[in-house]
Amino acid sequence: MKIYKKILVLAPHTDDGELGAGGTIHRFIEEGAEVHYIAFSTAEESVPEGFQKDILTIEVKNATRVLGIKPENLHIFHYQVRKLSYVRQEILENMVKLKKQIQPDLVLMPSLHDVHQDHTTVANEGLRAFKDISIFGYELLWNNLSFDTTCFISLSKENVTMKYKALQEYKSQNFRDYMSKEFIFAQAKTRGVQSRNEYAEAFEVVRLIYR
Repeated sequence: MKIYKKILVLAPHTDDGELGAGGTIHRFIEEGAEVHYIAFSTAEESVPEGFQKDILTIEVKNATRVLGIKPENLHIFHYQVRKLSYVRQEILENMVKLKKQIQPDLVLMPSLHDVHQDHTTVANEGLRAFKDISIFGYELLWNNLSFDTTCFISLSKENVTMKYKALQEYKSQNFRDYMSKEFIFAQAKTRGVQSRNEYAEAFEVVRLIYR
């Protein structure tokens, strides 16, 4: 995967990028790629009781640092959770601006089959903004009614372990089943078996451009 030197991860909410592509992000960085991460919502309206309102801003900074993303490559917006569709033009403009600034050669974003309203917005606007760049849609099983496994990226045990460690930084979200070590490793093992690897993450190829 060394053909990709600059990767941009689009996360509707903090933790989506790690859940869908955390192992791949860690592998890319190990191989010397520059990875940027955009979180569009810190979901302050949905923070569990007992946590400060900006906890997800703190947690995404910690989690992306665990994966090896440089702090200056983390771009955080604070759009209201579940209402990204209301500001889709602003989001598109954010993407276009960062596209010019970063000039990525690969974009990782939610699947076009993701049914969450915020994820749908980011995926659709991402397709518009980055239509001339390779795009892979990442997998979030609980939101995908269907998912085309048209790309597998092999992972080492270390890549999967670092994905899990990054997700452990989300203390406010650790009650969710898909944050468990068992789930993270089981999904990576399943995708590994499908692709004859020890572990893997699966993606939908939305656009593939080889220059």
